[in-house]
Amino acid sequence: AWPDVDLEAATITVRQALQRVAGTLTLVEPKSATSHRTVALPRIVVDALRAHWTHQLEDRLLAGSRWYDDPRGLVFTSTVGTPMDGIAVTRRFQAVLDRVGLPKQRFHDLRHACASLLLAQGVSPRVVMETLGHSQISLTLNTYSHVIPALGRAAADQMDAVLALPSARSSVSVAMRKSPLVATEKSPPLERPEPPG
Repeated sequence: AWPDVDLEAATITVRQALQRVAGTLTLVEPKSATSHRTVALPRIVVDALRAHWTHQLEDRLLAGSRWYDDPRGLVFTSTVGTPMDGIAVTRRFQAVLDRVGLPKQRFHDLRHACASLLLAQGVSPRVVMETLGHSQISLTLNTYSHVIPALGRAAADQMDAVLALPSARSSVSVAMRKSPLVATEKSPPLERPEPPG
């Protein structure tokens, strides 16, 4: 709902879920305690939500007396303000995919794509876990284990890039000279133990 969206802070707070109960779309408690969460929004999403807010106001004006003035202030509604059920969401999602030339997929696959992209960019699995609302980090790591090997390669490549830079090498050299564990002209040489015979 709009009260849970803070466009200035670029966050959204998950407090409720929309489910069909006895034939009526109803806001219910999320399924677990970790489902209650505040998620940071990327700037592109904030901009899209601002545009959507304007579009929703335009829909309201066009609908006139047909607009369903839902007191919950839902973010995503039909063009006349009614809540959107799963079928309507899927229909709109498939139309967008078709328009941009992407293959059909489930709406829920967006969640998997988000997690995989975050992990592939090196975002901490703990942050991904909190974003998804998983109760345990093992669930996140097991679900997205296909991304983990690539992260190891990326980490090794990043370390190689840092260590291979001349400026990085000189920074390490300066830091080592300042270390009390490294012998300098002013300090007596460190005694090095003989290697085992």
